[in-house]
Amino acid sequence: MSRIKVTVERVGGCCNLPMMVGDCFYLDGSKLSVPEGRFVCLWALQSMMPVFPILGVQDSLPSTHWVRSVRHFVCPDPKGQVLFRLETLPDDPD
Repeated sequence: MSRIKVTVERVGGCCNLPMMVGDCFYLDGSKLSVPEGRFVCLWALQSMMPVFPILGVQDSLPSTHWVRSVRHFVCPDPKGQVLFRLETLPDDPD
């Protein structure tokens, strides 16, 4: 699976964690990395998880496949209205 960076792009409501604009985390295979002193909302994470594995192979999918257009994800909590940006990164050389 590709490396994925997930960044909070906008908070349109009240996030209880709170997630803040610019907060990010990284997914490298099955390893989750969160910058020190920051957090990841478990509910937002679990709602994104089904999309992560397929993001890594999106370039091999037909151009009409819906995953090829996924760039953002919205937290399932309607009060938070947190918008996350999903970025596929080059593989880590280590």
